[in-house]
Amino acid sequence: MQILSKVWLFCALLFLSSTASAQLTIEITRGSDQAVPIGVVPFAGAEGMSEDIAQIVQDDLERSGLFEPLERSAMFEKPSQADEVEFGTWRSLDVRYLIVGRAQPTGNGYQLQFELMDISGQRRMIGETVTANANDLRGAAHYISDQVFEAITDIRGAFSTSIAYITAQGLGDNMQFGLYVSDADGHNSQQVLTSDQPIMSPAWSPDGRKLAYVSFESERPAIYIQDVATGQRVQATSFEGINGAPVWSPDGRRIAMSLSKDGQPEIYVMDIGSRSIEQLTNSNSIDTEPAWSPDGRSLLFTSDRSGGPQIYQYSLGSGETKRITFTGNYNARARYSPDGEQIFLIHRSSRGYQVARQDLDGGRLVVLSDSTRDESPSVAPNGTMVIFATQQGNNGVLSAVSADGRSSFRLPAAQGDVRDPAWSPFLN
Repeated sequence: MQILSKVWLFCALLFLSSTASAQLTIEITRGSDQAVPIGVVPFAGAEGMSEDIAQIVQDDLERSGLFEPLERSAMFEKPSQADEVEFGTWRSLDVRYLIVGRAQPTGNGYQLQFELMDISGQRRMIGETVTANANDLRGAAHYISDQVFEAITDIRGAFSTSIAYITAQGLGDNMQFGLYVSDADGHNSQQVLTSDQPIMSPAWSPDGRKLAYVSFESERPAIYIQDVATGQRVQATSFEGINGAPVWSPDGRRIAMSLSKDGQPEIYVMDIGSRSIEQLTNSNSIDTEPAWSPDGRSLLFTSDRSGGPQIYQYSLGSGETKRITFTGNYNARARYSPDGEQIFLIHRSSRGYQVARQDLDGGRLVVLSDSTRDESPSVAPNGTMVIFATQQGNNGVLSAVSADGRSSFRLPAAQGDVRDPAWSPFLN
């Protein structure tokens, strides 16, 4: 891996080969030994539905790493509402929480009634009826997962969010690049852009409606802003040299980026409305990969000003720059946790390039992933997971690891390579 490849090694995607499929599938690669046992009973009346609601909910909860679902074959009973639950039966199966539900057809879809039961406390925690169109059953299931997750953990669920990612297909001069958006579990993928030139660095707007990204379609890198729903887009920058690593401010009014229009790559901020730009850094080093703090008052960026890539923090109020990382000789592509108390980054260890977490208070760095060629970490909006690109054999795949490193899953495409994941903000 070359230093800071996201910005100036524009040919980084050109090694991608084979055929990329936009649809991703989930493989649980490591479960947590502290996962909470939970049962998700198949919904009554769901026979013949195009989606298995209970299975989607079960998969969501398992993917979080915080829950260990009970196998359906081990269920002695299959209640569909709270008054049918025999607490002693489920206690004997070591189940701590139980989800029951039923589906009833309506004119254009279904009414889905679900209830969450606390088996130890012998009580009903929450219950709701959700109306879903026949073509949005997965969305309804993710909504149920979000409600259950928050009721148990007091953390907002992120199963209804989306991810953006880049694919490549073909060989050599015949390669095609695609920008896709899918559900957080890899399903329902939609193509946002296709090009015979590289696309990279997608970044979500705070409202989840737009993506900024870098495209080479004009034979040199330019930053575009595109509405995901309508496909309408505008070219935001096309300066001489590097136009890279766009990232939105928390208020959605500005985009930070790396530009080399005046020499070395530096960090700039562009006002989206006026298209005016302000240069923040000014050094003889390479400054790139900016990331806004949740409060919008500072930016992280990667710089080699100390001799190798390390993470620095720029204060927008004072203009002060200070170094953040000191562990090892390679730390890059940092992103804040939603609470601003930690950063997630790529750290080079003795095993290779891995996803790591560092506390801003104290500076302790902990490696989270067990792969060795990781890049492009992106944090879930609730801070519980980090998605990133890595290698599986000869193919690029997406993987995710929990913020504590105890659980992980992989989202490979059916064939080919996938790169540059970006986790959306909460969509409502």
